[in-house]
Amino acid sequence: MAYMSQEGYDKLRAQIKQLEEVERPAVIQQIQEAREKGDLSENAEYDAAKEAQGKLESKIALLKAQLADTKILDTSRVKTDEVSILSKVELRMVKTGTKMTYTIVSDGEANIRENKISVTTPIAKGLLGHKVGDIVSVKVPAGDIDLEIMNISVG
Repeated sequence: MAYMSQEGYDKLRAQIKQLEEVERPAVIQQIQEAREKGDLSENAEYDAAKEAQGKLESKIALLKAQLADTKILDTSRVKTDEVSILSKVELRMVKTGTKMTYTIVSDGEANIRENKISVTTPIAKGLLGHKVGDIVSVKVPAGDIDLEIMNISVG
C-alpha cells in the first residue's frame, strides 16, 4: 500500500487520463498511417509504432495499479509534534547554518525542484519520528550531516 496526498492522487489520475485520451489515440493513428504504407513485414514505422504502443500500455497499466494500491492521506490528520509523511520540515545544517525546508511525500510525489523528498530517502528516514529541537545525524552519499529540526508543519 502506497500513501499519497490528495494532490498527488489527482496528478496521477490526470497523468493516466492524458495517456489514455491523448497519447493512446496518437499512437493508434501512427499505427494506422504505417499500415497504409504497405507491407508490414518490412515496415520500420509500423514496428516502431507498435513498440511505442506496447510501452504506453505498460505505463498505463503500471500507473493504474499504483493508483489502485494508493491510500490518500488526510492532511488535516497530520500531526505537527513529530516528523511524519506529509510533514513540512524546516531544517538547519548544524555545521554550516544553512537552512532548508522539505516536505516528506510518497515516492510518486517526490520532486526536488518543489522541495518534496520521498519518505524513502536517507534524509526523510533520518527525520521520521523526531521533534522540533532534535539534532539528527543523517548518512547521505556525501557523508554524515547533522540537521537540527527548526519547525514542523503540514505540507
